[in-house]
Amino acid sequence: MLKTLSLQFHSTVTGSYVSGTHSIVFVNCPNEQIAREIARALLDKKLAASVNILPKAASLYHWKGEIEEATETLLLIKTKTSKVHVLSSYIRLVHPFEIPEVFSLPMNQGDAHFFKWLEDSVEEN
Repeated sequence: MLKTLSLQFHSTVTGSYVSGTHSIVFVNCPNEQIAREIARALLDKKLAASVNILPKAASLYHWKGEIEEATETLLLIKTKTSKVHVLSSYIRLVHPFEIPEVFSLPMNQGDAHFFKWLEDSVEEN
């Protein structure tokens, strides 16, 4: 929490973006309907600034000793890095998979106006 606050303070004072302040969270869903429901809930709760829904991703994975194949829908969720833990916990509660695929990558560079919009769109409770 202190690290996040210091990064935000540094960004505000210097007017420059601090790498890692925001993240993209990847989540696979079994279908587009569930993906849309999760995306809307994250936006309603202001845990995300935006969500891209990429339908029909072919997935192959190990599950219970077998190689499985499925068609899934991928969510690309843009949020503050400080919100990733809360966002992940929420997804675990509502996601139908026993072990939902949830991981994030920090954003290192990008447009300053986009990052300002993202910052303003996600609540910091």
